[in-house]
Amino acid sequence: MPKPVSRRELILKSLASFGALSIPVTLTACGSDSKDSSVTVPLVKAEFRHGVASGDPLQDRIILWTRLTPEDTVSRLHVVWEIAKDEKFTQIVNSGAVETTSVSDFTVKVDADKLSAGQAYFYRFKYGNTISPVGKTKTLPSSTNSVKFAVCSCSNYPAGYFYVYREMAKQDVDVIIHLGDYIYEYGEGGYATDEAEELKRLLPSDNNKEIIELDDYRKRYALYRTDADLQLAHKNKPFIAIWDDHELANDAWKDGAENHQANEGAFKDRKFAAIQAYFEWMPIRPLSDTDQVKIYRQFNFGSLVQLVMLDTRIIARDEQLDYAKYITTTGLDTVRFQADRTNQSRTMMGLAQRQWLQSQLVASSSTWHVIGQQVLMAKMLIPAELLLSLNSITSGKVDDTTLMKISAQIKELVTLKIRLLKGDPTLTAVEKSRITTVAPYNLDAWDGYFYEREVIYNTLKSLNKKAIVLAGDTHNGWLSNLHTQANDFVGVELATSSVSSPGMEKYLKLELVGPEQLKEFEIAFTTLIDELAYTNLNQRGYLKVSFTDKQMQADWIYLDTIKEKQYKVDQSRTHQLILDTNLEEIKTVAKSA
Repeated sequence: MPKPVSRRELILKSLASFGALSIPVTLTACGSDSKDSSVTVPLVKAEFRHGVASGDPLQDRIILWTRLTPEDTVSRLHVVWEIAKDEKFTQIVNSGAVETTSVSDFTVKVDADKLSAGQAYFYRFKYGNTISPVGKTKTLPSSTNSVKFAVCSCSNYPAGYFYVYREMAKQDVDVIIHLGDYIYEYGEGGYATDEAEELKRLLPSDNNKEIIELDDYRKRYALYRTDADLQLAHKNKPFIAIWDDHELANDAWKDGAENHQANEGAFKDRKFAAIQAYFEWMPIRPLSDTDQVKIYRQFNFGSLVQLVMLDTRIIARDEQLDYAKYITTTGLDTVRFQADRTNQSRTMMGLAQRQWLQSQLVASSSTWHVIGQQVLMAKMLIPAELLLSLNSITSGKVDDTTLMKISAQIKELVTLKIRLLKGDPTLTAVEKSRITTVAPYNLDAWDGYFYEREVIYNTLKSLNKKAIVLAGDTHNGWLSNLHTQANDFVGVELATSSVSSPGMEKYLKLELVGPEQLKEFEIAFTTLIDELAYTNLNQRGYLKVSFTDKQMQADWIYLDTIKEKQYKVDQSRTHQLILDTNLEEIKTVAKSA
């Protein structure tokens, strides 16, 4: 029988690195290292229940992933991997054998090298006579005239079906970029679980509490990876992924989270467990040293696209600001709030990552500079009076009368803003104040980290470069212009809706309003928020972004439902943006009306 894994081995392996590559072995009793990688029937029965995946492609290598589910959890399992030019594996380019144990939750991760740039490949795994599904993948090109991304975020299993993954799997794209919230940490009765029973997407009995420990996180990933649509997306496309907060806990920062309480143990232990499970279950190349996990990294698609992936969440983020902490008997202490908000020591990225990003931008000669990260970077500043009204919706019960009052308020503010944009000399000081007294609505986003955002923007300005920023997190589609405080335009932000997590339609109770009122809300947002050019506030979907040496095309694609057995792409709500390499500001109909 195979030698069982000792507790000492488990501890040493866990401390060594997060999600390390599987250990290579020379197969004897369990197989051979011959060209066809044939193996004998192993002693322990095991199955490939969680599909296959690939990710972090480079020009000469790519991460391949799978997981075995064994009957005997104390065993060492030997797995063969193969990568070939053809689906029948008559042209195998590379192969090998690795060992997996309970130390890595029986996940298998190899960095398949000896590959050619810009080449499509097929890959599979073998355990005895059991063969995994065959995956498709592709390396990065050394030169190219076209790059295509599908971009997604925020997949909440109990909230709805993963049809968005199914749609992305069909697309002609080079990679799927996942911007985080791949899983959610909540238990039964938590966020977005209210329809889980009806949808037959209940959390299993051994994992239906809020996940805190390593085994909890592993089981949650295992649940998500049983979803056929998610498996299909991983099987068909390589992923480039970054985490957000829910891979750990809601509104996480480096030393805590909104959804972590003192009675749940030490936060550092939970953080360690969440990071370890993430690296085990995601097809991501291990990037760590003795000081920190360096998940931020870069991918070059020839000289056409430079893609940098940032961590704005777990490594170095300072705690979020909270309006409630600035309320006094006379109202909001705006002086103290603004002093804290603009404090130069506040960071979302940390100095090391920020300097790394600046160095990548300096060194790059790519046509397009793409920054993949989690939260909205644009200035989402809305009239303070409207912020108070919207907070009243999110914090309590709402009836038709309340919605009617807010709808009337929105119409008033939009009318005033359009008059201001047209230079109406009859606007009173009070009317101007109503629309120019603005505040950020989301302090968890870059609006709560004012100085560091300005550093990035001024870096782009000084280098005479403009960026395409990708964002997720909010569960809604957004398109924004990005400006320095001096009003210099430095790029655009493309923000994707979610795979299944509810968006503004849930928070603002927009399911209670009709199509016309929904349109009013969307016009209000794009009119009242200076940098915002487009939004979809009520649908799930993804982004498709394509680049050539002359233009970028972004398509916001939405589904008509994620809660019915049948769905379709909602063509009436698809939105398209085309920009040339000059990257000029986007204008909206409402603002030019």
